[in-house]
Amino acid sequence: MTPAVTQAPDAPVRGGGASGHPTVAITPFPPSPPFRFWSSRPDQLLCLALLAAITVVQGVNVGGFPSFSDDEGTYLSQAWAIQQGEGLAHYEYWYDHPPLGWLQIALLTWLPALLVPESMTVGSVRGAMLCVTLVTAVLLYVLARRVALPRWAAALTVGLFGLSPLSVELHREIFLDNIAVAWILAAFVLAASPSRHLWHHFAAGMCAAVAVLSKETILLALPALMFTMWRHSHRDTRKFAVAGALTSCVLIGLMYPLYALLNGELVPGEGHVSLWDGVVYQLSRPGSGSVFVDGSPANEVLDSWLYYDKVLPVAGLAAALLLAVCHRWSVTARAAAGPAFAVVLLASVAAFRSSGYLPDMYVIQALPFLALCLAAVAAAVHGLLRRHLHRAVAAVASGLLFAAGAAYTVPHWYEGARTAMTADPNAGFRAAARWFDPATGHVPDPARTRVLVDDALWMDLVHAGYRPGTGAIWFYKADLDPAVQATLPGGWRDIDYIVATPTVRRDAKDLPTTADTLEHSEPVAVFGEGEQRIEIRRVGGTGAAGGGAR
Repeated sequence: MTPAVTQAPDAPVRGGGASGHPTVAITPFPPSPPFRFWSSRPDQLLCLALLAAITVVQGVNVGGFPSFSDDEGTYLSQAWAIQQGEGLAHYEYWYDHPPLGWLQIALLTWLPALLVPESMTVGSVRGAMLCVTLVTAVLLYVLARRVALPRWAAALTVGLFGLSPLSVELHREIFLDNIAVAWILAAFVLAASPSRHLWHHFAAGMCAAVAVLSKETILLALPALMFTMWRHSHRDTRKFAVAGALTSCVLIGLMYPLYALLNGELVPGEGHVSLWDGVVYQLSRPGSGSVFVDGSPANEVLDSWLYYDKVLPVAGLAAALLLAVCHRWSVTARAAAGPAFAVVLLASVAAFRSSGYLPDMYVIQALPFLALCLAAVAAAVHGLLRRHLHRAVAAVASGLLFAAGAAYTVPHWYEGARTAMTADPNAGFRAAARWFDPATGHVPDPARTRVLVDDALWMDLVHAGYRPGTGAIWFYKADLDPAVQATLPGGWRDIDYIVATPTVRRDAKDLPTTADTLEHSEPVAVFGEGEQRIEIRRVGGTGAAGGGAR
């Protein structure tokens, strides 16, 4: 009897052999059957268990750790401005980022803000980011299964993604990158759809466009998305699939420059901001240097990532490189080549763009792909052991490898999770917000008081009755916004208080008005110690009105 031949779904029929009969391409590892999440009860239950674990680790003490950042406050304040009908930002929108990211934050927080307006603060709104993380985890699980990972490897992917201390630290924060990652994963899930419908591929392009309009740097993952679509689409329709995805992505992406054009703000001109100036600023920001140079800002950012976790960034990158180089060694490796390509692209830009700016949150975009690549290599190694060793020996070898990895990872991750669930570096922020509450009597008339503050506390002051924009003043705007400068003709003399957070003290050297305000002020209340202390300083005062040092 002639042995059966396994043919890949898209395997071409090749030229006839010596017998005159056509031969077909043979794949040694037949692909797994199509995965459909909604019809698989075991996958649903496993995913729910993973979501429960992530909810506990990432949800407990979400407002206490990590420390509030000025970026979080900025995105939240911009979302609040949209809810209030004040435009696209709490100050003049100047095309620094596409606004779709904080538009989504405004939608996520619309009902809580309507019912309890004072809930629109950084600590409270972080709960909305937990919802984004859970949706992202489900999408990642589905993607892992669609790229042929077995159930246990898909669970490992989500566990790595959701429980890494680096993930816990960054996913809690109100960053546009977290929203963009959810959309790009939705695009990958559609691109790897087992049904291969063209509308899935069009929808993938649409999701990719929303991801880019949420945070523009996710654009780097688009080539990997198209590669994934090419690999998973049918050979008879893949050109249409890729062309359709690109078309839908471009058409939706063009809505951003179209908005600027309709507002007369596409190109620079007298008396208005422009999209062109915003793009030029982002491309010409002071560089962070090379990640390979000790002491450079980029190297410090890399060190901060590795401080929280070395397993996911280092092992995940190694796994991605292995998959990229040896993608033909198994079906799993071939199917995961797209996510590996995304990691390589994102890592290459971070490593070799020495003249550019490397933000702290950049790694968020790579985290799900790092987790998937690491799990894919684990699944491929397990498969190789089972094919070349006796089943019992393979099971023992796989168990030993897993135990070795867990022995190194679990203690480090346990400490990271414990810190995230118990530490509270934001107590000083909350104390400073309470100090400005009119009920304390420290500031008799908030409506006529001007306070320089970073955006992490801007919303707290607005809720306390300080005028948005000109009473509660985001400290950057005192130097960089002509409209705000016009309300401060006397410079620091027109300011009553300044809240000296670590961000304000760090950036004051480049902002003359902020620096002068710090120099001509005295502390009336201090919360915390050392570099992380928060000082409430009265301009030109003696400190008699303060609440004393804390």
